[in-house]
Parts: sequence; structure tokens; C-alpha cells
Amino acid sequence: MPLKIAILASGSGTNAQAMFDKITAGLLDARVVLVLSNRPQATVLERARAFGAPVCALDHKAYPDRESFDRAMLAEVQRSGAELVVLAGYMRMLTSAFLQPLAGRVINLHPALLPSFPGVHGGADAQGWGVKITGCTVHFVDEKMDNGAVIAQAAVPALPDEPLDNLMQRIHSFEHRLYPQVIQWFAEGRVQAKGRQVHIRPAHKEQVLPDGHWMVWPPLEAGF
Repeated sequence: MPLKIAILASGSGTNAQAMFDKITAGLLDARVVLVLSNRPQATVLERARAFGAPVCALDHKAYPDRESFDRAMLAEVQRSGAELVVLAGYMRMLTSAFLQPLAGRVINLHPALLPSFPGVHGGADAQGWGVKITGCTVHFVDEKMDNGAVIAQAAVPALPDEPLDNLMQRIHSFEHRLYPQVIQWFAEGRVQAKGRQVHIRPAHKEQVLPDGHWMVWPPLEAGF
């Protein structure tokens, strides 16, 4: 049976679209049972409708505090039957009201190599620091910003004096591959977490090895 996922997003939904595309291509064994946004006009909702996924818009401004909003989101996620919650450009911190009932079942994508450069400007902060290698991280979500255990990372070169948009495009190109891959590992029951150590059980598939210009670990598999 496909893994039932709920996607939380606040913006354009390019990472959600990458998931839709992988599902359509038969590479990601998942079913999107909910796309929820805290911004009723977010483009991600249009993408979800075009894909045929159920959508829900909850305006966080209509709630008195974060906990009450998170409880409303939790109710929608639980109603959907989602087995995994996937944050795809969701721009609000989650409270224990949401996370505790879903412990170990909420993941996020960050545009830097954690634990370096957490926060909403991870890519720009990494570039401003002058790093030579940056990238993206898929991690479990806890109540601290970008703090949960790392599941997988992809690295890309950061070139001196290049426009930030160029660097971010390079990072995004791997986000759109890495995130669906991690979800597929969950769908196959291969993710094993013990504290901060996360292991991916090997599969009987040919692995795509790094080509010398970037690195992903654990390695991407065929189709991703």
C-alpha cells in the first residue's frame, strides 16, 4: 500500500510539485492525502488541486496562539489518515501540541548542511560565511528550529562571488531529488532512527554514486 503523506506548505510548492511528479512517474510509492497551508492564497494549493490531492487552508491569523492553530492542523492531519507529515516550505515553528502526537513522523527539508546555518536564510547565510560546500538536509522535526536528527544530505559547491540565485538553483535541484527519495525510503520501511543516529537499510538496487561535483549521503537510487 502507498505511504499516506500530508504536506504542510506556506508558499509556491516547488518541493511539493517534485513529489507529485515522482508519484505520477511511478517512482514514489506514496499517496498525498492532504496538502495543508497556513496561507489561503498559497500557490501550493493550486498545484495540489491540479494534481488531484485534497487541500485545506487554515489561516493562522484567525487563531489566538500557536498552540490552538497547531491543534487545528493536527485534527486535519489525523482526519486525513496521514502516516508521515512532510514540511515543504512551511514557514512556521511547530509546537508540542502538533509534534508530540506525531512523534517521529514529521520531517523537513532545509537549504543548508545542518547543523550549520539553521533558520529561514540558510542558503544566504552559508554564502555570506564564505563556505566552499553547502547543500540541503532532510531531517526529523522537533520543537527547536532545524534541530532534529539528520536523515540525508546533499552537498553542492559554493562558488566565489556567484549570485545567490545561482547557488539556490543548484541547491533546489537536489532538494527536488533528495526529498522524494527520503519519502520513498519511509514508504519502504527502511528508515531506522535511534536518537540522533538515522540509518537507511540497504535495498537490492543499484545506487547512483557521486560524480565528483556533488555528494549525496545516503546515495540516491535509480530514478531520483
